[in-house]
Amino acid sequence: MKTYDLRSDTVTLPSREMRKVMAKADVGDDVYSEDPTVNRLEEMAAKITGKKEGLFIPSGSMGNLIPLYINGGRGNEVLAQMNSHIFHYELASAAALAGVMPVAVKGEGGIMRTEELEKHLRPQSYVMPRVTMVEIENTHNREGGTCYSYDQIKSVSDFARKHDLSLHMDGARMFNASVATGVPIKRMCSLVDTVTFCLSKGLGAPVGSVLCGSSKFIAEARRIRKMLGGGMRQAGIIAAAGIYALEHNIERLKEDHDNAKRIAETLSGLDWANIDMKNVETNIIYFDTPAHPAEQITAQLKKKGVLCSAFADRAIRMVTHMGITGQDVDEICRLLREVKV
Repeated sequence: MKTYDLRSDTVTLPSREMRKVMAKADVGDDVYSEDPTVNRLEEMAAKITGKKEGLFIPSGSMGNLIPLYINGGRGNEVLAQMNSHIFHYELASAAALAGVMPVAVKGEGGIMRTEELEKHLRPQSYVMPRVTMVEIENTHNREGGTCYSYDQIKSVSDFARKHDLSLHMDGARMFNASVATGVPIKRMCSLVDTVTFCLSKGLGAPVGSVLCGSSKFIAEARRIRKMLGGGMRQAGIIAAAGIYALEHNIERLKEDHDNAKRIAETLSGLDWANIDMKNVETNIIYFDTPAHPAEQITAQLKKKGVLCSAFADRAIRMVTHMGITGQDVDEICRLLREVKV
């Protein structure tokens, strides 16, 4: 029985072609900045985002933690949407390691608006923490892969500038956002001070993210990466996979979005699933199972070879990726229709 893994786009496997370039990569000691392949990846990332420099890092979580450490500052606050990745999936590292207090801001569909941000600004007082930073997530994982429009990012950016706050974008899936909205990456990133994006999700690399910003910021970020244990040696082997991903796997993200919509359309016709189609913007599908425990549904699907995640007691997440073909989607939809509860 074939298995269709819809738990996450992190389950993608490097292709044969990607493995070939990894095997042939020129390498050196990256802690000395002497790995030519890592250097090339960082230069590519800086050019793509329009930032001065990039820094290759092991994970997206580290890519969020470093800006919180540098630009947030210990004893200060960062404003982030209440369902952000930094709240739910980064082990309170903002507080535990960066010393920054994340403040939960309301935002429908993961999108924060200035009127909500304004509510969390504090008066100048030596007994109160200072808000020093705003963080946005694009696409927004826990809200279903939703995207900020250019105007929405600009609104948050204008707010940050007005109040002298640093703005970081958790762009783990920002290429999905760009493909879905048509907003070029460079234009999107021009509105933020720092940005991190993952190579190991929809882009199909086995590991790694890149953090981009000003030269001064990246120089300090390199120090903090080392402090956090992220200094890598002959990292060109994995950086080569990232280069291949950026050169070959961006435009194909639309296939994942189309496949997600096809699955969502099937779910919309099933009596045990409740889904809002307007929230399926990219490759992430969240839906409710109001009359049945989610674990009951996921267990049935697992027996049929479809792996997905119970997001809550009565909610399920599915994520499409390069390992799921259009033909696979035909079979997944058939198996979904077979579920009896």
